[in-house]
Amino acid sequence: MKIVTANQMRELDRRTIQEAGIQGKILMERAGSGVVSAMERTFGAMRGHTVTVFCGKGNNGGDGFVVARLLHRRRCNVRVCLLAQPKDLTGDAKLMYQRFVKGAGKSKVVTASSLDQMSQLVRNNDFLVDAILGTGTSSPIADLYQGAITAMNDSDAPTIAVDVPSGIQTDSGATLGTAVHASLTVTIGNPKLGLFLGQGIDYVGKVQYVDIGIPGQYVEEMSLPLELLTPAILRPWLPTRKASSHKGTVGHVGIIAGSPGKSGAAALAAKAALRAGAGLVTVATPTSVNACLESRILEVMTTPLPETQDHTLSRQALPQLQTFVQSRNAIGIGPGLSTQAETADVVRTLISRCERPSVVDADALNALAGHTSLLRSCPIPPIVTPHPGEMARLVGESSTATINQNRLGIAQDFARTHASIVVLKGARTIIANPNGQASISPTGNPGMATAGTGDVLTGVIAGFLAQGVSPWEAAQCGVYLHGFAGDLAAKEFGYPSLMASDLFHYFPQAMKHMLQSGNPDNE
Repeated sequence: MKIVTANQMRELDRRTIQEAGIQGKILMERAGSGVVSAMERTFGAMRGHTVTVFCGKGNNGGDGFVVARLLHRRRCNVRVCLLAQPKDLTGDAKLMYQRFVKGAGKSKVVTASSLDQMSQLVRNNDFLVDAILGTGTSSPIADLYQGAITAMNDSDAPTIAVDVPSGIQTDSGATLGTAVHASLTVTIGNPKLGLFLGQGIDYVGKVQYVDIGIPGQYVEEMSLPLELLTPAILRPWLPTRKASSHKGTVGHVGIIAGSPGKSGAAALAAKAALRAGAGLVTVATPTSVNACLESRILEVMTTPLPETQDHTLSRQALPQLQTFVQSRNAIGIGPGLSTQAETADVVRTLISRCERPSVVDADALNALAGHTSLLRSCPIPPIVTPHPGEMARLVGESSTATINQNRLGIAQDFARTHASIVVLKGARTIIANPNGQASISPTGNPGMATAGTGDVLTGVIAGFLAQGVSPWEAAQCGVYLHGFAGDLAAKEFGYPSLMASDLFHYFPQAMKHMLQSGNPDNE
């Protein structure tokens, strides 16, 4: 599903109306109908509920009047708070106002005049609908608009945003001074970029999508480089097994990981590779860590290696490690290796010579700080999986704030200049390809902001690589599956109590769901 900017969406709307001959009022009817359907999927039947719809004077407000009319038909106690005078409405928005009034009566439309009035309107509501501004706003929110947003945010009622929460800049996700905190955002046509970036992530709530009939040909002809991952996209890439398969035919992953106090990172990555479907997993680790690791996971093999006085991988381990890499189908390197200087030098040598598909994470990324040019010399482009702090070190920034302000641009630039696939972890993980393509995963949640989840992701991606999935496809499948399993775990445990190891219980369910049925809300 292609992600668009505000201008790109306007162009798709224009072509649909002018070239495909679908009238704007029909698109507006489809949008409003889709919003009501999304509300009922999320919250149940609307009949009997009290709903206030806040409408601006533009097309977003027109969508809101359609929502209000359809809710009225469902026997809701619905009213509209209009942030303009009825005479200011034009075009399709005016038509939808007239249709609503014809069915519900003029008394159901209240013209906003003050914050106190709007605060009264939101009392004792079951739901609020934000159809104020939509995608076209870039100026700071003020006056009645600010009051309406404040009133909605002060209410305990769930708020449903139409297309984009009012006050969120469509392309960047930045707030325009203030913004609606939505429980559900129902975006019209293609998903908008700002829903997945910056502050927008904290304001959109759950996101669903409404297909209003924009011809797919128009989307394809725009050559949009940014994709929102869905099960329908990923399903053809997921590995399947022949009836004759055995452990030797479905991939052998090598994990280079671990040091004293950090054997858990190696164990998490190894177990995740198995859960992703790899037939065999072997962990190469310092000798003093080996016994502890062997006792953690019964299904994983280990290779003890020479170590430094600090019990981390030493230079003497390099010949064995090079043989280890050559005899595996895919490599994951970095979890828990430590930043010991000699070990970091070993890591850099391995990465620059690695002739297997690889995932570079954690302390392997720390070893590359100041040496990122090595990535361009890799025989096979690696998958690097930094969190914002690691990315800051890789690009020479002093803080993560700079990274988080331009996550998409930095990921794309690093992928292009370092001939690597970048998985920039965080809220709405970004995957970037050296050719300029990028994708965003809608899966994952705040409960996954806990130690070890990155090690799990390393193992999942390496597991897909070992089964023959291409690096670009493996990175996307791994990120989506990892987040999906985390979402299933969060439903059981909640956010604060979630641990990385909880994900293992939900990988089978997540994988089965992706292979068979996709996402029931929006695929």
